[in-house]
Amino acid sequence: MPFTEDHSARHSVLATARRTADLINALAGDGAAGPEEIAALLRAHGETYPLDITPGDVAGMRQAAARLREVFAAEDTDTAATVLNRLLRDHTGPLRLTSHGGDTPWHPHLDSDDDAPWDEWFLASSCMALAVLVWDRRRPPGGVCASPRCPNVFLAQGSGAERRYCSRRCATRERVAAHRRAHAEAPPTA
Repeated sequence: MPFTEDHSARHSVLATARRTADLINALAGDGAAGPEEIAALLRAHGETYPLDITPGDVAGMRQAAARLREVFAAEDTDTAATVLNRLLRDHTGPLRLTSHGGDTPWHPHLDSDDDAPWDEWFLASSCMALAVLVWDRRRPPGGVCASPRCPNVFLAQGSGAERRYCSRRCATRERVAAHRRAHAEAPPTA
């Protein structure tokens, strides 16, 4: 299948980082996604190759997601870079270029081969995207939702105020809960 013009946009650093956050969230917790859900998520992020994902693949990807979560949990740029350097050193191969047999434009990979296992591909491609974001933005690539009821990670975008929640829904829920606590604790007015 020859590549199309939108291939670069679908597989850009930012698109890869978004896919990383979505996969980390899907693979987290006891009710984590299975092979079908992970394949659907990958398709939603532009993967077009046959996606034969097994429960073993998902287990390996879940381990990779736990490692990548550390990058999102980093309190500062130095910590994010330290975690990424460890992951790059311990879990990726040397930088190589591939066009997947001419099916895509040439692009970099850090996994061992175009047919590398899913967990290796996920960890390597995610490390590359997150490292570029730390390099480019000079800050951690995202965070973990500040809501105690939400384990999701999120990608920080833009240059505005530091983001604390993964979504408006979580931010609103926490604001409402804080408002209710404040009114419940306030002494009655006469």
